[in-house]
Amino acid sequence: MDATDLAYAGIAKQAELIAAGEVSSRELVDLYLERIERFNPRLNAFRVVFSERARMEADQADARRGAGGESSQRPLLGVPFAVKDEHDVAGEVTTFGTNAYGEPARADAEIVRRLRAAGAIVIGKTHMPELGAFPWTESPTWGVTRNPWKLDHSPGGSSGGSAAAVAAGLVGAALAGDGGGSIRFPSAYCSLFGLKTQRGRVPMAPHVNAWHGLVVNGVLTRSVRDSALLYDAIADGPADPDAPVVPRSSFLQALGGGAKLRIALASKLPPSPLTRLHPENRRALEETVTLLRSLGHEVDEHEVDHGPLAPAPEFTILYLRSLHEEVAALAHPERVERRIRALARLGGALPASAVEWALGRQAEYAARLNEPLIDHDVLLTPVTPAPPPRIGACEGRGWLRTTLAASATVSYAACWNFTGQPACSVPAGFAADGLPRAVQLVGKPNDEATLVALAAQIEAERPWAEARPPGFS
Repeated sequence: MDATDLAYAGIAKQAELIAAGEVSSRELVDLYLERIERFNPRLNAFRVVFSERARMEADQADARRGAGGESSQRPLLGVPFAVKDEHDVAGEVTTFGTNAYGEPARADAEIVRRLRAAGAIVIGKTHMPELGAFPWTESPTWGVTRNPWKLDHSPGGSSGGSAAAVAAGLVGAALAGDGGGSIRFPSAYCSLFGLKTQRGRVPMAPHVNAWHGLVVNGVLTRSVRDSALLYDAIADGPADPDAPVVPRSSFLQALGGGAKLRIALASKLPPSPLTRLHPENRRALEETVTLLRSLGHEVDEHEVDHGPLAPAPEFTILYLRSLHEEVAALAHPERVERRIRALARLGGALPASAVEWALGRQAEYAARLNEPLIDHDVLLTPVTPAPPPRIGACEGRGWLRTTLAASATVSYAACWNFTGQPACSVPAGFAADGLPRAVQLVGKPNDEATLVALAAQIEAERPWAEARPPGFS
């Protein structure tokens, strides 16, 4: 296989090639290290790269494969992956996108441990915005991360470094996290598949109940199959001590699903001058409806009752209070940038009763938003109202204008973090200017299987993983 084709092959294919002896783990790691050295200066996707450690682990993986008997216990043997800089890697600092971090982590985060147990190799850590507060990846400490499809645009956030790395073929897959759309926005902006799973599906340890349950851990990949393979490695199993127990699932088994579905289409949001749906995003929705109907699915309009504000006050309270708690827990909170400090002060002014009120509203709120799913299998919406923002769009702005811009981005996505149910971003072609488009599929609680099956059907008709950003061959 051509080196560039191998870089973009995706982790499922790479695992097969390594298991068959057609490529070695060392060859794959060396390929990615060369591409990172060549392309990362243009993107700023990686904060740190573990070159020597990755090579050593690749040699160990090749030795294990040569000894035989490893493929069934280690389905990802020798496959490199990247870690978002909010997940712990033993011996390395976890910056959360800020300069206020403390000592190196003493142990791997649980999802990192599980991927290592499946044979995968950590190749480096990727950038994120400070504390994951904004849906773009720019920070005064670590600089700007760029979208490989168009370098003057953002790859989104907060998992922007992970998305840029995977989209540009610097690694086959990367860990991510989603507290209000932070898996789905970068996926939409970079033509990747991004699934936010059911709350409690993927372990959060050691950061249990992050952001009062808004955040879930996950992955960013080029294809649905790649995501299914990774989620089967990291999901379920022993639960975090304080996490809800969710039913066991197999993401790979869901790929074969082909039932005809009833799909509700929703595109409206509360009236706001900041959340008009861009024509290209609307066109992506309309074209997806046409495709779904051609596949035999029934699609009809059924709007969601978001209430008068988006994001909802309940989400906003948890967001602000969580920022306050995150800043307070940092080793050097005085180093946090001014806009985050301002938002953290607002969160600190909220009484405990406000958080209790917000959490107490989850059941009623979820029932209202899920009304279309009473007699439908899936909800289809935009991921974001607009295409990827330009780099520096909020540079120099105060906390209020920046937060309003961020709020306009999260309108279609953040509500599903509050309800806790699964949702995913699915590529939907490209706009006239070459920027990726996407749509969002929302599932019933605990029903990732339907989303995975439907996304795989769409991918079969729109093989988006074949597309590569220009200039990254």
